Amino acid sequence: MYKKIDVNDINYLYKSFGKDRVLVGDEISIDYSHDELGGISKMPDVLVRLSSTEEISNLMEYANSNNIPVVVRGSGTGLVGAAVALEGGIMLETLNMNKILELDEENLTVTVQPGVLLMELADFAQSNGFLYPPDPGEKSATIGGNISTNAGGMRAVKYGVTRDYVMGLTVVLPDGKIEKLGGKVVKNSTGYSLLDLFVGSEGTLGIITEATLKLVPLPKITTSLLVPFGSIEDAIGTVPEIIKSKASLTAIEFFEKGTILFSEEYLGKKFPDTKSPAYLLLTVDGNEETVIENQLSVVADLCIESGAVDAYFVDTDERKESVWNARGAFLEAIKASTPEMDECDVVVPRNKVAEFIIYSHNVSKEIGVRIPSFGHAGDGNLHIYVCKDNLTDKEWESKLNKAFELLYGKANELNGFVSGEHGIGYAKKEFMLNTCGKTQIELMRGIKAAFDKNNILNPGKLF
Repeated sequence: MYKKIDVNDINYLYKSFGKDRVLVGDEISIDYSHDELGGISKMPDVLVRLSSTEEISNLMEYANSNNIPVVVRGSGTGLVGAAVALEGGIMLETLNMNKILELDEENLTVTVQPGVLLMELADFAQSNGFLYPPDPGEKSATIGGNISTNAGGMRAVKYGVTRDYVMGLTVVLPDGKIEKLGGKVVKNSTGYSLLDLFVGSEGTLGIITEATLKLVPLPKITTSLLVPFGSIEDAIGTVPEIIKSKASLTAIEFFEKGTILFSEEYLGKKFPDTKSPAYLLLTVDGNEETVIENQLSVVADLCIESGAVDAYFVDTDERKESVWNARGAFLEAIKASTPEMDECDVVVPRNKVAEFIIYSHNVSKEIGVRIPSFGHAGDGNLHIYVCKDNLTDKEWESKLNKAFELLYGKANELNGFVSGEHGIGYAKKEFMLNTCGKTQIELMRGIKAAFDKNNILNPGKLF
């Protein structure tokens, strides 16, 4: 049992951090009770806004000594309830820790605090002639959140995911100890990689207070190809052929006509083409225009041979803005089309993407619920949304559970996993057990206990 916050705890927080940065009870906005999807809701007892590693260390030492649960929150853009204070206690917000601390051009690194937003880091890197490759769809997410979920995004086909760009971390452990993991070295074979344990740990092992991230030189040219197909099978079925062609693509995105129409309505802007049932959006970047043009031409021909209706070069500023604004709004557009929804963030082998998408359509028909989708076809990470629409609460609960049971079961059957980039949090715990099995879960629990013997940091998440 955790200690219930009392007047002595609140007075300690006021004295240590100032009343202006400590909110209690009704002073806390209801927004802090849930994340982006709002599937689970619980208010923290206290919200504390801290600004330094040392402050967080002091807070954690006090919380650990008094057995008070602590949950860390950034922008609150998560989709699985990972930043919800299930046990009440203290919510620690890191948005005030939003400084870009250092750009090291010799080592190609940037060091940031966890509250820096992805879009801020991307703009900073680009303005200095660099690229921070991880590119999740939610650009207002914090870097701390991206690291905590090992976020991927649209450029993962070529560049990989967040884990591939985390070189060093400063973390505060649950007992308040401060540790520096990794650094600016390119390789390291010194013992277990504790650094990698923190990437994707969803705030359960420690609190990230600084991150040193790898940058790459900014490509001079980025060009995309929008390819409409007459069927979903043709579109997704072409992806393995594109990969086998050895074209160095940066992104291979898949989406359906319905998702585009939702995005048009949400943004109030027209998409270049909405006549076909399914689309691939292919991107290449580099420094030589002729090389990029040749690669896209080869891929365009391959797509036409595989059943594509056409292939449009997204090479004007107007078309780039239209296409990429729409792609960035897919989640919000689907969310706006229904009173409630939940997400199935699966990842399957790339040659199984078509089978999974078609299966999701069959599930939609079988149980009578709308299931739009889009995703990163180039790395097998699909975002499948189950929508409530006009269902009663009772019908919704039943159909949602059935849909998840079938969809996650299919992912397991195809040797996939229940989350490609959004994490497990609270919402996907039971499905993770089915995927990983008891032995792996027990190993994870052992790691958690080694870091956090009192289980005060983000309790109730993952397992």
